Amino acid sequence: MPAIVNCVYDLSKREGKMMNQNFSRQYLNNDWQFTRSYSEAIHGNRVDTATLETVRLPHTTVETPFHYFDESIYQYNSAYRRVLKAEESWRGKCVLMTVEAAGHESEVFVNGVSIHTHRCGYTAYTVDLAPYLRFGEENVLVIRVDSRETLDQPPFGYVIDYMTYGGLYREVYLEIKEQAHIRDVFPKVSAVKTDNGLVGDVTLECEVTLSPQSEETRVSMELLDEDGKLVQELLADGGKNELRGVKLWLPEQPARYILRAKLWKNDCVVDIHEEKIGLRTAEFRVDGFYLNGRKTKIRGLNRHQSYPYVGYAMPESIQRHDVHILKNELGLNAVRTSHYPQSHHFIDECDRLGLMVFTEIPGWQHIGGEEWKKQAVRNTEDMVLQYRNHPSIILWGVRINESMDCDELYHLTNAAAHKLDDTRATGGVRCIPKSSLLEDVYTYNDFSHNGTNPGVVEKSTITPDMSKGYLITEYGGHMFPTKNFDDEPHRIEHMLRHARVVDGYYGQDDIAGGFGWCMADYNTHRDFGSGDRVCYHGVLDMFRNHKLAAAVYASQKKCRAAEDVVLEVSSAMDIGEHPACQLPDMYILSNADVVKVYKNDQLVGEYEAKDTPFTNMPRGPMQVRDFIGDLLEKNEGFSHRKAEDVKELLRAANTYGITNLPPSAKLLAEKCMLRYGMTMESATDLYNKYMSNWGGTVRTYRLEAIVNGEVARTVERRPVTSAALTVDVSGNVLTEGASYDMAAVRIRVVSQDNAVLPFYQEPLKLRVEGPIEIVGPDCVAPRGGMCGTYVKTTGEAGEAVLYIESANLAPVTIRFTVKKQEKSE
Repeated sequence: MPAIVNCVYDLSKREGKMMNQNFSRQYLNNDWQFTRSYSEAIHGNRVDTATLETVRLPHTTVETPFHYFDESIYQYNSAYRRVLKAEESWRGKCVLMTVEAAGHESEVFVNGVSIHTHRCGYTAYTVDLAPYLRFGEENVLVIRVDSRETLDQPPFGYVIDYMTYGGLYREVYLEIKEQAHIRDVFPKVSAVKTDNGLVGDVTLECEVTLSPQSEETRVSMELLDEDGKLVQELLADGGKNELRGVKLWLPEQPARYILRAKLWKNDCVVDIHEEKIGLRTAEFRVDGFYLNGRKTKIRGLNRHQSYPYVGYAMPESIQRHDVHILKNELGLNAVRTSHYPQSHHFIDECDRLGLMVFTEIPGWQHIGGEEWKKQAVRNTEDMVLQYRNHPSIILWGVRINESMDCDELYHLTNAAAHKLDDTRATGGVRCIPKSSLLEDVYTYNDFSHNGTNPGVVEKSTITPDMSKGYLITEYGGHMFPTKNFDDEPHRIEHMLRHARVVDGYYGQDDIAGGFGWCMADYNTHRDFGSGDRVCYHGVLDMFRNHKLAAAVYASQKKCRAAEDVVLEVSSAMDIGEHPACQLPDMYILSNADVVKVYKNDQLVGEYEAKDTPFTNMPRGPMQVRDFIGDLLEKNEGFSHRKAEDVKELLRAANTYGITNLPPSAKLLAEKCMLRYGMTMESATDLYNKYMSNWGGTVRTYRLEAIVNGEVARTVERRPVTSAALTVDVSGNVLTEGASYDMAAVRIRVVSQDNAVLPFYQEPLKLRVEGPIEIVGPDCVAPRGGMCGTYVKTTGEAGEAVLYIESANLAPVTIRFTVKKQEKSE
């Protein structure tokens, strides 16, 4: 049996589990010493460690307040120091250290010698430490990290509409390899033949890059299913492999396979490289987007990688949780990583759950000088090389977001992307019509909707080339910022604006789809947002609590299980929230077959998908204008014709007021008086009884979502008689592995009917027991009835508890189990 060299894992136990990394990976996330002020003294062996802070990665340069802070607090030239024991067994090999991200310029030192500088805060870099190590001894490893916004590199130059934070905010790891090793494997699907879109025949080519190239080595390749079972031996020399009857990758079925490459020298395997891949084609055509040859409308949101308190520095579990929210809670099929490449954990979870991705190079409007431009091209190359094996990525963004035309630069970025990946299209996000189109897709930020006009403009008025694809990459956002604590009419309009745009791009077949701005609120510079360093542009708040507009997207989900059923209503039915106490039309956002509406336990209406003014999108908000139904016939003995006339008159009075009726309503009032003998007194009685409820008997409303003939979900709107805390936890089992683990805790204050209480703002006290700690303050206040927190493991295993306490609400206890991952790496 051939020998396996440099493989510290038992391959027989790792089959199908160890993906997207080599078997010799060793994480360096713990035991770093951090200082906010870099100096040469940190390289010495006799550093006063009392002056340094011991930290774990991912790490931010400073924890920030939720809002009202100056961005200068995270901007300085800091340093991370770590002692590294170089084993004798590493001698003669490559000791490759990868830094997944360091914000924003970083320089690596080994024993005081500078060996590499990287000038991008959003891409990874790898450096061979071996030539500088003292084997068999301890070595001082230092990474200087400059997070100042004065750096001459993307995205800096002018003020930016997002905070850039700093620190070693992603993971760092080592890979110990033979001098001859596999640098990269790139699988390329060039054709898919399929009848049902789920299974098909695929043409696959595999490019393998070796370091160094040598005639003494050879590569063998194989394709395995996710359980590690061999599917097919593959050609490794770039030849075409014909795969028959394989599962395809798509949002409904994100099937993945294991691509395994082995590097042989004589009869020994000297390196093994594995990737989890998806088999699919992605094409932008003149009439839209096609996945595996099937036309697919892209429905997505933009995502910033930032969070309260810790900026960019979130571990794997929280990165993956965002994908769960986007795909499973919001029902999206795509996300744009604005405005930079994001965590591989996030993208890998997009691969796993089936969320398509548009990722782009770092930048925001500004284009700098010649060195700046060269760095933008390098960023393009790094982005494509580092992310091209993710099947979820369908489009490369090779233009600085919302920048002006610069053909010289964008010829280079497009050429770089196409050279390194000829399977994907390029796009470049702009906010100007008819700009120079060097990319394959005209990607455009359509902020044209103002609440009174159509949701989107026509493709022909924007793109200079109607023969290429067209994709809307932003809408909403600054056009109508909305907070959880805005009044109900504002929150309803926010929802409607998202619905109008989604309906607009669904209504034009030649628009590939759209990405709304944006997933969640985010901290930003003082020139943007609401003056408190927050952009309230999300359909979620910063803690990922849902605003009403989130239901526009969630209601597009298909009902495959009980947890998929969505039922949201636009109003709390509190008349005092509206001018003149006149309730507006209510909107139901649901994916149920039918929604039944009851008032005081009497059925007043049944609503289906067709009962919406938004007729293009799959499930538009259903408009409820009638809270009377046939009650005038049942309760008052009116004929059907009389009941319909009276209802129309009462609705007009509710909308315009008695003294401001339009001419058509005045004519109807005369008809009711002459034909039905209605008087002002009887009309007022009917209005108070069926419409205004001013001083009358308290009304209750109940909505039932019917799926397959059964009541699947119920929502009630009644006067609040009690309040309580409810929580949603991303996970109760936390794992101490390559680094710390965290749980996101979303907190809501709700009524006895589980309706969020938007005006509750009393403080909540947080405290923990066991091996966890609170991230951020230990006293928080709901904003719009919602807030959140995070808890973080401390390095030990055991049982832990988070207590959420209030002066006037029952406390909530959340229990966690903290485990230590078995050391198989």
